[in-house]
Amino acid sequence: MKLARFAAGAAGVLAAAPLLVSAQAVTLYGVVDTGVEYVSNVGAAGHGLVRMPNLTATVPSRWGLRGTEDLGGGLKSIFVLESGFSPDSGTSNQGGRLFGRQALVGLTNQYGQVSFGRQYTMLFWATLDSDILGPNVYGSGSLDSYLPNTRADNAVSYKGNFGGLVLGGTYSFGRDSVNAGPSPSGTNCAGENPADKKACREWSAMIGYDNKTWGVSAAYDSQRGGPGAFGGLTNSNLTDDRLSLGGYMLLERTKIGAGWIRRDNEGSPTPLSDLYYAGVSHDITPAVNLAGQVYYLKYHGSDNKAMLYALRAMYSFSKRTSVYATAGYINNGGQLAMSVSGGSAGSNPKPGGNQFGTMVGIKHIF
Repeated sequence: MKLARFAAGAAGVLAAAPLLVSAQAVTLYGVVDTGVEYVSNVGAAGHGLVRMPNLTATVPSRWGLRGTEDLGGGLKSIFVLESGFSPDSGTSNQGGRLFGRQALVGLTNQYGQVSFGRQYTMLFWATLDSDILGPNVYGSGSLDSYLPNTRADNAVSYKGNFGGLVLGGTYSFGRDSVNAGPSPSGTNCAGENPADKKACREWSAMIGYDNKTWGVSAAYDSQRGGPGAFGGLTNSNLTDDRLSLGGYMLLERTKIGAGWIRRDNEGSPTPLSDLYYAGVSHDITPAVNLAGQVYYLKYHGSDNKAMLYALRAMYSFSKRTSVYATAGYINNGGQLAMSVSGGSAGSNPKPGGNQFGTMVGIKHIF
């Protein structure tokens, strides 16, 4: 009799299992993207360098978990845990964080999403479509390394879409708790300091409009300094602000994007700069894509400037696996010594030097 009751109870649990599983969905996902790169004219001696980049290729390598649970009435809980890694060595990026790309939990419904944790600022979402090459090894990250790394620790965010009108904002109580710099991987600005409540705060805001064929966006991103912070932001009265305006257009097989980013970095001897960019991506066939972009960076009150030209061809064997060849050329002016490559540190030319880079690689999405 006891055995019969146990069997009946087990059958009831098994019958309910599909309902329990359907109430929560968890997905494992990721990208592995790497190849071999050549960079010319490195350092004062001007030697060439062959390497396997560890920061980015066409996109940075990562793996993650994301999930949702239906709470009823249109309300869902969400979470994202995303880890960036170097495919050349298998080590964690973002200063060695376990989930350095994203680690957030939140709630979402028809009025938008509110989330808490380490997450993207609104500058990321505002440039996602207008910057055609984005985090490509030769791209905007070569001229402003923060752009592919627009994340903040200890952040509260909101993002909502109302019939194409997109609104969003973030506020961080301590934007970067990792000491791995000076670099975007860790800027040593932990914040959450009762003796200095402004230290290492970050905020961002965005407004945009998207439909099926075009979109525009504007965003503002502001970072405060703090004691010991890298990048010259050594006290909480200093800020590093970026204003972004951009837009894109979708044609039958072509995407066009352009934008402008004004930066005011009070931790720099040349605080004001403008970064302009324009690019095109075209599907020659369903399997072959060609994309190119031009960037121009100019510092106010200085001879420092740079032009970056980037081109990428990609062949997709499937929706998940593709091979590519990409190339870039940078022309530094004044005393700038920016590398054409954002794929790894340590490849800068001498001040005012020009540089060429090329890479062939493979990307797999899972």
